[in-house]
Amino acid sequence: MIITRSPLRISLGGGGTDLPSYYQDYTGFLVAAAIDKYVYITLHQTFAQEIIVKYSKLERVAAVDQIEHPIIRESLKLVGVTDPHLELTSMADIPAGTGLGSSGSFTTALLKALHAHQKNIISPTELAEQACDIEINKLGEPIGKQDQYIAAIGGITAFTFHPNGRVEARPVRISQETLYNLEDNLLLFFTGYSRSASAILKDQNDRSKKNDAEMLENMHFTKELGYKSLTALEGGDLEGFARLMDLHWQRKKSRSKGMSNDRINEWYDFAMANGALGGKLIGAGGGGFLMFYAGDKKRLRHAMIAKGLQEVRFRFDFLGTQVIAQS
Repeated sequence: MIITRSPLRISLGGGGTDLPSYYQDYTGFLVAAAIDKYVYITLHQTFAQEIIVKYSKLERVAAVDQIEHPIIRESLKLVGVTDPHLELTSMADIPAGTGLGSSGSFTTALLKALHAHQKNIISPTELAEQACDIEINKLGEPIGKQDQYIAAIGGITAFTFHPNGRVEARPVRISQETLYNLEDNLLLFFTGYSRSASAILKDQNDRSKKNDAEMLENMHFTKELGYKSLTALEGGDLEGFARLMDLHWQRKKSRSKGMSNDRINEWYDFAMANGALGGKLIGAGGGGFLMFYAGDKKRLRHAMIAKGLQEVRFRFDFLGTQVIAQS
């Protein structure tokens, strides 16, 4: 029995510049943080000569090529697992489609379990790159590299995405006091909407490939906000960081028609009038979680709960993708 877990993530600045359609020409940059909400994978050998896969569906197949779930099928093939006596199960603390990078977390947790099964040693960077290869290259998803890298590495990390595909990662140099204040004052609220990021990201991807001037200007501006967010965090200026979040959200909404809706805008404005200093919708947009930096967290918490939004409390994760049990 092998159990792995991979953290979900929040973006702290520069999100969206990790798409190949942008960084291959202009270099991407963002800051992300792993949180203590996880995707889990369990793997164990069985006596029956079949592969059993349990996620939102149940699959029983005789061979790897017969598996319907594309990420599971391609991960087994990449690692070279052909044993027809396996059972794989996935679970998660937060539903998919909520903007916290669950697909990247799922893929890194799955690959980690398969490598452990094969007794392979793999570094976090290699793990992230293999996950990117499966999702972006093999399956053609219009996504970036942020989710796989922050899930594999963990922590509060600044990423530079170079035109040749190389990803440079470094920990954000944040003081202990700033870290605690950031954890205490960042609040997550579930909007009740789940959505696939693919449609929104495909629009951004297509427009970037066509050198759409408006989209590129938006992305350049977003990257600059990423650099400024890093400076604010490392300088302990959390109120300045909150203002940058708000500025980022105002610009992010103009990136795609599907980014927000009237209800999300209403909730956002209500939060800003009731204790939030800044915030944004996490992920590609269209639903998922609203994140705010609170100047008055008690007032903000009570206001959003009164609006019917569920809060999810979290801390940061500094371990990344891990094997948590093996026997």
